[in-house]
Amino acid sequence: MRREAPAAARNRQPILEVLKPRLPREGLVLEIASGTGEHVMHYAAARPDLTFQPSDPDPGARASVDDWVQTLGLGNVRPALEIDVTKESWPVERADAVLCCNMIHIAPWEAAIGLVTGAARLLPPGGLLFTYGPYRRGGRHTAPSNEAFDADLRRRNPAWGVRDLEAVTEIAHREGFSGPDIVEMPANNLSLLFKRL
Repeated sequence: MRREAPAAARNRQPILEVLKPRLPREGLVLEIASGTGEHVMHYAAARPDLTFQPSDPDPGARASVDDWVQTLGLGNVRPALEIDVTKESWPVERADAVLCCNMIHIAPWEAAIGLVTGAARLLPPGGLLFTYGPYRRGGRHTAPSNEAFDADLRRRNPAWGVRDLEAVTEIAHREGFSGPDIVEMPANNLSLLFKRL
């Protein structure tokens, strides 16, 4: 039932190094599209002062997350919720930070819109919206490997693909976020950090 993803094992520490000083001092951190659960477990172990709420639309992923929580005995991680970001109503009313790794490119564009608008509903002023993954900048891929990855994604599903950083930023500004602060990450990925105004 517990799943593992080699990419998550590789990138969770670099992501944590970006997040750790920027997460709130207290409160609830909502993770969207938790996947295997390896990211949220790593963050929760590093920040026991925060409560983490994982979520995923896939029941197998939610089962994996809950299995990880039980195996590691983490008391600050809630049971995984089913959240479809394209729906207007989420089963969480408030969060102090919203995290989303590696979803925007492996989902229809409507999911990116839903992520940002949903985070805007939940976050207080100063609240963090964090996304991680590959992005195009200025309409161009940042590396040949990202261009090949984008082509592969679009072959698998025409609604998927590496998104333009500027398009995501435009949605965020429209929904009342400042930023993003951009941190270049290993393997030609970017961390984007938006702050709720």
